[in-house]
Amino acid sequence: MNYSIKMLSDLAGVSTRTLRYYDKIDLLKPDFINASGYRVYGAKQVDLLQQILFFRELRFSLKEIHEMLSSPDFNLLGALTEQHKKLNAEKERLERLIATVEKTLASQKGETIMTDHEKFEGFKKEKLAQNEKRYGKEIRKKYGEDVVEKSNKQFANLSKDDYEASMAIQNEMFQNLQEALNLNDPASTPAQKAADLHRQWLCYFWPKGTYSKEAHAGLAQMYVDDPRFTSYYESKVAKGAAKMLRDAVKIYTANV
Repeated sequence: MNYSIKMLSDLAGVSTRTLRYYDKIDLLKPDFINASGYRVYGAKQVDLLQQILFFRELRFSLKEIHEMLSSPDFNLLGALTEQHKKLNAEKERLERLIATVEKTLASQKGETIMTDHEKFEGFKKEKLAQNEKRYGKEIRKKYGEDVVEKSNKQFANLSKDDYEASMAIQNEMFQNLQEALNLNDPASTPAQKAADLHRQWLCYFWPKGTYSKEAHAGLAQMYVDDPRFTSYYESKVAKGAAKMLRDAVKIYTANV
């Protein structure tokens, strides 16, 4: 079936102005221009528009979408499969948060009693899911499935007090890292304090009895080697934070 620009606009729920703009930037060209000078879209353009809107929902820029769709290596089935995974992950994330809100509402209404563990359960599961998505593959390769699963289980079972304590230690570590950066000295008191706080923070998540100086130093090195970790620490502290922590931990583990 062929569609005029107005018909496609109504079908997809986007404005005709948007479709004209997509044409202008060569993102979605009509199948042909008819004798009256009007744009006509066919089945291929309908499928392509669906893909564009999918990618927009996943927060890709128009430039990124254009590059993907125009690439000779673009695979529709592969793209749909990846979209399906991401949407399911987002669905699971929202369901976890909804479940926490529903339990909280019921508790506030006096319909049920919400334990301290339940109050933080959704947030902890969300953090685990984020970490798995960002770093799961590398962490599992470095430390093995068993260690990672035990670590995840330990974090999921943290009490309210332990969870809050771990966050407080992390924030204090960030503050000391900032002071160390100001001094530009990984051997300084704030830097070594940050390294020790980092060890304390790790012990909330690593399986009991598994901490070692070598593993600690190795993880700190990964913060520098992996740009995602580097970006995380720089977003929390400042540029150079991951390297400062790596250098501080290297000194710290050599002396403990």
